[in-house]
Amino acid sequence: MHSLQFTTESSSNGMVERDFTVGGVPGVLWSPASGADRAPLVLMGHGGGAHKKHPAMAGRAHLLVTGCGFHAAVIDAPGHGDRPRTAYDEREIAELRKAQAAGEPEGPIVVPYNARLAELAVPEYRATLDALQELPEIGAEGPVGYVGIGLGTAIGVPLVAAEPRITAAVFGMMWPDALVGAARQITVPVEFALQWDDERIPRQAGLALFDAFASKEKTLHANAGKHVEWPRFEADSATRFFARHLGRAVTSPA
Repeated sequence: MHSLQFTTESSSNGMVERDFTVGGVPGVLWSPASGADRAPLVLMGHGGGAHKKHPAMAGRAHLLVTGCGFHAAVIDAPGHGDRPRTAYDEREIAELRKAQAAGEPEGPIVVPYNARLAELAVPEYRATLDALQELPEIGAEGPVGYVGIGLGTAIGVPLVAAEPRITAAVFGMMWPDALVGAARQITVPVEFALQWDDERIPRQAGLALFDAFASKEKTLHANAGKHVEWPRFEADSATRFFARHLGRAVTSPA
């Protein structure tokens, strides 16, 4: 079992930010700046080509921490952020760039590559959750959520399927090919986002993944626009979703 090691700490905008490592995997934990009361934890997954402190991650954490009083944590996916790329990573990324430049479909490259990253990342997330739940301000009995779009969904769907401690999840914008089996094992409440005019992930592909979730409570958020036009107000919706299911009222972020 890997222990959590904090490496740096800072505070701003109502949040305490603590960098950590678990088994050599780098991550960051954001917590409320005021008080040490026990609070729910939301694990987050970043997008492909991004990293744990990408503005989308920091922004979402700010909503969860200052709006709900939650803790939020994310680790760098394999080959991302502060983690080195392998020769395999470099080959897959080069093939993806080549397909994009030629206007060819990305799914045949992204789906198997992300599936491989998920195989590596799921046990890392579970070890991170073990370590974070040893902190008194989180605890082993507190509710846990997960949110991740794109690569965060490719990792998050098998993670949530395997991890009974996660009781609510937000996903979106990913091909179903490698995920349908795991999605059929998920019964916790799910909120799912897709772009109706996504030029990368066909509409029917997104709908097929949404359909595969076995959850009795699942909500589809379909917005007009292309892949990169995903509206930021969906992050507000996800915050309200977690407030409902993890048990805290939403307040206006500081």
